Amino acid sequence: MKGSIGKEMTQLRLELSTNLRDKRPIYVAGNFNNWKSEQAVFQLSKKKEGLYTFEFPKDMVLPNPLEYKYVRGNWENEELDQYGNKASNRVLHQTNGLIQDTVPRWRYRGKSYPVSFLPIPHVLSENFEIPQLIKTRRIAALLPHDYHKSNKHYPVLYLQDGQNLFDKHARFGSWGVTKKLAVLAEKGMGDIIVVAIDHAEEERIEEFTPSQRTKLGKGTGKKYVRFLADTLKPYIDKKFRTLPEAKNTGIGGSSMGGLISLYAGMMYPEVYSKWMIFSPSLWVAPTLPFDAADLYSDYDRRIYLYAGDKESEKLVARMNELRDTLKGNHSADVSAELILSIKPGGEHNEHNWGLEFPKAVEWLFFNS
Repeated sequence: MKGSIGKEMTQLRLELSTNLRDKRPIYVAGNFNNWKSEQAVFQLSKKKEGLYTFEFPKDMVLPNPLEYKYVRGNWENEELDQYGNKASNRVLHQTNGLIQDTVPRWRYRGKSYPVSFLPIPHVLSENFEIPQLIKTRRIAALLPHDYHKSNKHYPVLYLQDGQNLFDKHARFGSWGVTKKLAVLAEKGMGDIIVVAIDHAEEERIEEFTPSQRTKLGKGTGKKYVRFLADTLKPYIDKKFRTLPEAKNTGIGGSSMGGLISLYAGMMYPEVYSKWMIFSPSLWVAPTLPFDAADLYSDYDRRIYLYAGDKESEKLVARMNELRDTLKGNHSADVSAELILSIKPGGEHNEHNWGLEFPKAVEWLFFNS
């Protein structure tokens, strides 16, 4: 992470705003000091509550570009973004003047989330029956941290590929959903139940493939989405204090899980008004949005689409087409809101979907 050494004497002043009350000292570390934390010479001065400043020595030769981060002591307490994700290095191509920065969150003793706000995991069953497919599946619900201390009723988000959502030992990585929900809860956005449906392992592709003409043949997707809408949702609404209306119900997933979630939203627009579609495998059924357009044109919906620009050569173009199709197919008297988020450098993996998850939840359920 070392930068090149500049040649001019300079004076650079940093001004940091952070609203979180915290008595730990703040340091700046970067390629100018080999990323060493807790160096007294690079400690910021507190001007008032929430405002800190630091001025580099006049005779210090700074790298150009200058890369740096803020830490509250050591690297177990580094700066984070507003959703608890690791912040990228700050980069400057100037070595003088005033730079105003903001840190919305800090890691605390290695943790990026507030433990007291973690959701309550509740495994419905290790072998929940799926009569439509004559199979069983592990299904779990993540309840708000204060669920048992409240009489509230909650919106529900149904997510595919449950094995990859919060299991830290997941084979392909985890979204870290429990940690992301804890951060959202601390921000006042914890009133939501997330239902995680495990995938079918070796039969995952078949189960997540729509029951129509596709490049992988005709899958059992229609039976699967019928299970979600006709069997699982009524069970969840009966067992927990939910807000069962479509306006409070979401469906989501990534990759093939994103494709089947898109299919579910189209087949059951009266059930799901909020769609979280991450990196859907549109190549499997490229005509799906057009074939089913008339099925959802008369229903209110809010749709969050996401993809990384390094996932595949054609995905971004397909996502733009999907956005235009979904945005255009609705009646004049219904509400259709849609966001397409394209991440520069984003790859096709659980890590990137986990980073996007809290942004999507906030917009879908808490951004009125």
